[in-house]
Amino acid sequence: MSSPTPPAYSAPSGTPAPARRSHRSLAATLVAGLVLGAGGVGTAWALSGGDGSADSGAGGDARRSCEALQGFHESDLWADGAKRDIAFNRLGAAAVLSTAAAAGDREFKPLAEAMRRVQNRLVRYVDFSGPEAQKELKTARSVCAGL
Repeated sequence: MSSPTPPAYSAPSGTPAPARRSHRSLAATLVAGLVLGAGGVGTAWALSGGDGSADSGAGGDARRSCEALQGFHESDLWADGAKRDIAFNRLGAAAVLSTAAAAGDREFKPLAEAMRRVQNRLVRYVDFSGPEAQKELKTARSVCAGL
């Protein structure tokens, strides 16, 4: 005895409405990008290991954080493809490295706090063009200039 064959699936008639992206899904995408970028940087950093040089400690982490921030351009967050991915990953790298620097030396705590505020502003409000976001970014960059 054979089992009955299910009816063939047919697509619904008519054309579906285009999907709309909500701010919530964009924010989730931003968070995922930052987390993945930060995780990738952290993994690469851990696998490369320190060679005992002065640049492998907290000071080196702070300098690399500032280098990543220097390469970050907020206008790239709204670009397509690789340019956007690079911007998210540079911001994530700057945040992770600043946190590592602060964990190694309290001198770098202001850098880590400034980077945390920049990252939180981006995740919370999605729009990075407002005056508060620019203020946070300027603060982080000025902390880097003081190192």
